Amino acid sequence: MTNKIAKRSLRILVAGGGVAGQALAFWLTRGGHQVTVVERFPALRASGAQVDLRGQGIEAVERMGLLETVRSQLVDEVGVAFVDSRGKPKATIMANTSGTGRQTLTSEYEIMRGDLVRILHEATKNDTEYVFGKSVDGFEQDADRVTAHLSDGTSGEYDLLIGADGQGSRTRRALLPEGFDPCWHVGIHMAYWFVPRIASDSHIRDTYMVPGGRQIMRRSHNATETQVYFVMREESAEASAIHRAPVERQQKFWADRFRDAGWQTDRFIEGMRNSPFFYSQEIAQVRIDSWSKGRVVLAGDAAHCASPYSGMGISGGLVGGYVLAGEINRHADDLPTALANYDRVLRPFVDEIQGEVDPRILRVGMPMSKHAISAFQNATALACFFHIPDLVARFSKKDRGGDWQLLAYADAYAA
Repeated sequence: MTNKIAKRSLRILVAGGGVAGQALAFWLTRGGHQVTVVERFPALRASGAQVDLRGQGIEAVERMGLLETVRSQLVDEVGVAFVDSRGKPKATIMANTSGTGRQTLTSEYEIMRGDLVRILHEATKNDTEYVFGKSVDGFEQDADRVTAHLSDGTSGEYDLLIGADGQGSRTRRALLPEGFDPCWHVGIHMAYWFVPRIASDSHIRDTYMVPGGRQIMRRSHNATETQVYFVMREESAEASAIHRAPVERQQKFWADRFRDAGWQTDRFIEGMRNSPFFYSQEIAQVRIDSWSKGRVVLAGDAAHCASPYSGMGISGGLVGGYVLAGEINRHADDLPTALANYDRVLRPFVDEIQGEVDPRILRVGMPMSKHAISAFQNATALACFFHIPDLVARFSKKDRGGDWQLLAYADAYAA
């Protein structure tokens, strides 16, 4: 049952049924609003690779009352090992499970994206209208309403349109000047997919460095499947364009770039062919000065993608959804104030998590030469010998979201 409040009930359309879109549906329906979520995929997109929760993201899930459900679905990943071409660990950094301080390279809350999406859907499906197989192709708005045009040719009028349609958001594209690039590019690209698990695949995430600024990661999330990640430094038109090519061309591109890498590369490339999914992306952040215009507002990666290397992408979407919904629920009769407050309240947090991504530091972890790889592994091994990563994590006073605090929106749900 939702907790209806004695304020105006808004008709709200959310474009995108991912983590941010469903988090918005959770909080907005509890504010008494009529929420429709439109997702372009024909069914719930409960797929994708492993994600994590950190800092304020954990607190956001706890406020939803879903933390124990999330705990029940966690992936057993106990740490990260840097391995050589024989798969022998040169250094291992374990997860911080002390309950205090900062998460390490692997979080205490690792979960498959699909499992998190299913948890959120189960918590929202009874109060939210979900429309699958359609997308918002365009809209126009005036002072009183926004009219959204869907891909099936139908249209509808709403009080608010929220674009939670990801890093490549079509909603955002319609709000920004033509030709404006909202992305901050870091010169790194990534592809990931699943392969069958074998006996040697452990609960430690293996990271293998390859000369030429390349990296392979292997992590296993259940008894039968293992995730593979190919990552590389490259600033070329071909690398930037490949993510929009057909999957067969993407797979050939990544196979060609890594065929000489050694370790288990042959196994991983062979496994591309029968993987249940394959995803290729450029690592970038979305940086724009305003997240709203009139009765249209952006959320999650569409507004402020922090990139996978921030470690706060999923947490950012959950926190952003909580803040946006909280301000709408609090100021349902005054949307301009609600959207201005959303920007004012959330912007410091977004600046903090985006600032965690430093291309110079990323390049240190993706060396170009064998000598540089050896130097990195030796330095990391020495640090682990003296337990430095563990001590730094345990005694850190803040996680990647800094000391920014989630506001309490209890008044927004008062009867």
